[in-house]
Amino acid sequence: MKRFSFSLQLLLGLAVGVALGFAAKVWDVTWLAETLTQVGKIFVQLLKLAVPPLVFTAVLVSVANLRNVNGAARLATKTLMWFLITAFVSVALAIGLGLLINPGQGVTLDTAAAKPSETRGSWLDFVTGIVPTNVVTAFTEVNVLQIVFLGVVLGAAAMAVGERAEPFLGLARSVLELVQKALWWVIRLAPIGTAGLIGKAVATYGWDLLAPLAKFSAGVYVGSLLVLLAVYPTLLAVWGKVSPVRFFRNAWPAIELAFVSRSSVGTLPLTQRVTIERNGVDRDYASFAVPFGATTKMDGCASVYPALAAIFVAQVFGVPLGLGDYLLIVFVSVVGSAATAGLTGATVMLTLTLSTLGLPLEGVGLLLAIDPILDMIRTATNVTGQMVVPVLVARSEGRLDTAVFNAPPQPLDAGSPAPRVPEPAAA
Repeated sequence: MKRFSFSLQLLLGLAVGVALGFAAKVWDVTWLAETLTQVGKIFVQLLKLAVPPLVFTAVLVSVANLRNVNGAARLATKTLMWFLITAFVSVALAIGLGLLINPGQGVTLDTAAAKPSETRGSWLDFVTGIVPTNVVTAFTEVNVLQIVFLGVVLGAAAMAVGERAEPFLGLARSVLELVQKALWWVIRLAPIGTAGLIGKAVATYGWDLLAPLAKFSAGVYVGSLLVLLAVYPTLLAVWGKVSPVRFFRNAWPAIELAFVSRSSVGTLPLTQRVTIERNGVDRDYASFAVPFGATTKMDGCASVYPALAAIFVAQVFGVPLGLGDYLLIVFVSVVGSAATAGLTGATVMLTLTLSTLGLPLEGVGLLLAIDPILDMIRTATNVTGQMVVPVLVARSEGRLDTAVFNAPPQPLDAGSPAPRVPEPAAA
């Protein structure tokens, strides 16, 4: 009997989860809703368990291996440039959409009952949050931005030390391969996790909470889909000169997993595997660009969502926004996106945006109830961008294997080998 592909398994898990969640909601089946919640919770916990060692070793090894990559500084600069460009385009599109649909106009909500967000985002939090005060705390609290900082510093130090750092790098490579293999086993459980996560969302929230926020919720989905299906394909076709249809065909498993897991870092192993094995990006470059993107490339959470949310909050609270305010939204989204890695995702980006604009932070409380539903499309947008940029840069640098990119998608099953960690070139 022919096995189902991984993508089809995810789709089946999604369909089963929606059906079970709907049944639990309509017939008030408490035990089913609780079971779905626990299944989804365990899956996310398993993904998060591997995040600290995965991010640390991946960044460390990838930075150290840049010494073997010709034009490493140019590749890093191009990658960062495309991150900034796509963030700018995404936030500009979101602002235009917000001005078109006026998501908060006519919305009547009890703003007095809304509580300010306990999770704050400020420029001081962002700057001071980069450097850890305690190495152990960075890992135990899963502060991804601080873990990235430590990985970059030690990777650069290993690159400077040279051959004497090889025993340490050998250990890091071994740990990275072990974590990737173990996490791939977890990802193979994604169809079950998908059923739990989406089922829990449907059973817990249904669509009731979307009614007063329907225009805003639709705006977030429309804005994210415009970035996904208009901005990225245009960049791939015009600058990358590759087929957007083939890209999405290759990248679909990672996009789908990102949608249901709501975790860019948790999707990282699959994102890297798809980028290398299906989209044909050079392994040495991808080992740097994908982990870097998973912690800093957030077009959904840091660009589309805070822009629309800021306009929504301003309209609900009756605060007029001027040209300078919209320029501030663009600045915060483009420059502050890395804050999503170190703190609490889109919530921090929203509080950072609202506090910069002087808007009431109580607005965050109005949106928290539907955040899980919105976070699905935001994360899918994030992860797609994290794959688009390496393709664009690899294509411009002659590091894209077009034969792999254009070939039928390779199966992503348990029998496939984990992505090989590149060894240093022979002296």
